Amino acid sequence: MTKKTAASDVNPTGLSRRTLLGAAAAVTGALAARDARAATPTAAAPGAFALEEVTVAELRAGLESGRYTARGLTEAYLGRIRALDRTGDLPLCSVIELNPDALTLADALDAERKAKGARGPLHGIPVLIKDNIATADRMQTTAGSLALMGAVPPRDAFIVERLRAAGAVLLGKTNLSEWANFRSTHSMSGWSGRGGLCRNPYALDRTPSGSSSGSGAATAASFCAVSVGTETDGSIVSPASACSLVGLKPTVGLVSRAGIIPISSTQDTAGPMTRTVADAAALLSVLAGEDPRDAATAASKGRAHPDYTKFLDPQGLKGARIGVPRERLFGYHPATDAIVERALEVMKAQGAVLVDPVTLPNMAKLDEAELEVMLYEFKAGLEAWLAQLGEGAPVRTLADLIAFNEKHREREMPYFGQELLLQAQKKGPLTDAAYKKALATCRRYSRAEGLDAVMNQHKLDALVAPTQAPAGPIDLVLGDHWLGSSSTPAAVSGYPSITVPAGDVHGLPVGVSFIGRAWSEPVLLKLAYAYEQASHARRKPTFVRSVDLRGA
Repeated sequence: MTKKTAASDVNPTGLSRRTLLGAAAAVTGALAARDARAATPTAAAPGAFALEEVTVAELRAGLESGRYTARGLTEAYLGRIRALDRTGDLPLCSVIELNPDALTLADALDAERKAKGARGPLHGIPVLIKDNIATADRMQTTAGSLALMGAVPPRDAFIVERLRAAGAVLLGKTNLSEWANFRSTHSMSGWSGRGGLCRNPYALDRTPSGSSSGSGAATAASFCAVSVGTETDGSIVSPASACSLVGLKPTVGLVSRAGIIPISSTQDTAGPMTRTVADAAALLSVLAGEDPRDAATAASKGRAHPDYTKFLDPQGLKGARIGVPRERLFGYHPATDAIVERALEVMKAQGAVLVDPVTLPNMAKLDEAELEVMLYEFKAGLEAWLAQLGEGAPVRTLADLIAFNEKHREREMPYFGQELLLQAQKKGPLTDAAYKKALATCRRYSRAEGLDAVMNQHKLDALVAPTQAPAGPIDLVLGDHWLGSSSTPAAVSGYPSITVPAGDVHGLPVGVSFIGRAWSEPVLLKLAYAYEQASHARRKPTFVRSVDLRGA
């Protein structure tokens, strides 16, 4: 098989960013044409890989004992990415760019360990991050858009600073739904103009879901130890569910958004995407922290914890009161419901007290107001982001971005348009009465008359619901096929949620979500860990061509 070259390849020495833009555009056009011609995907052929499914704790122990080195781990993951991510006629395309300095960083960390010991809990451990998270290095930060090729952020995102301080090796950046899936009402999750079409490693003709699609697919495929995604509504938990991962969406304000290309200042957050709950706790311990560049993190003072792994308890479900909100969050797919019913039985067997059913009132009142808030906040946040870029940035305003997409329509809009960008462009400042009314509606019905109300009424530790239905087929014509999900209550309220693998339908993963009160990450991690240890539902991907429906 021939390796596919794409815009995500390492920037060769001496190649200018202007040249990269032209090369990326040409390659993206070729990828789009190839994807449109293809009828069925081909299976990747992953061979034996010593680090497959390995955990952070196992890697740390190996590094401490001398069994592993940071360079050896980095070389192994880079080799697996190069062998599997962009090979075949319909490749996974989960990694948008490799870090040209990854091996140099690994060598320096090995030398530092030898001289001084480990600098932090991720010392020498390779991590992938989503391509809307800024790095002030030789990698790009584009949100998957060709419009930001060559734009240089002034500094690392705060969470990147935290990762570096913890000793992580930044392997590269992951593909995503372009602009974190805030561009079109008919979008296709996992596609970006820069990175091409990301696929699901459990069936290559299925969506990896979005918008942290690359982080989900890459982590499931053992292309890294752990990865970082971002969420506004579902963009961590949805791809995590679709790729049999643990995905943790923290309380807004627990993890800084500084240096992350924004959608919504009231809903955005970054969070862990991992293969185990313990890994999610370990990564959250690094990401969480106050940051003067993000005022929302001031509320985390006294609520953030330096080590979330201490909350992991295999008996954590015993005596826990868990509500089951069946209205709207169940009932859209019988096979998904059946898996979650089995998960509920596991929780009961582990000593949980199920309050079944409970009602989340006013959920139907959130959808319109949530979109209104996001349209206003996207315009304000994006233009603030673009204003701080260095001279020579291709776009400086939302209007510039819209014009860029029109000018480069054949590469940026071959499958779907930019309706949401056009709607956002019509919005005024955040002082508008319409924005304030929509935000008040969201806060009222998601918090005081939503999650807080039901949890107070029934004295609940968490709610549990299906994260979403199994991944739908990739559809280049009609876009995503969504049946239902449970991400919106936590997303709009800014409260935490965590999804854990629960089973599969014809080989396609299904997750179960635990949803909690603000700052209840310790409780959710305890519950999720106890369920994970009792169920052991995660399985590794096989990169099959398509779902086997025989006997269905």
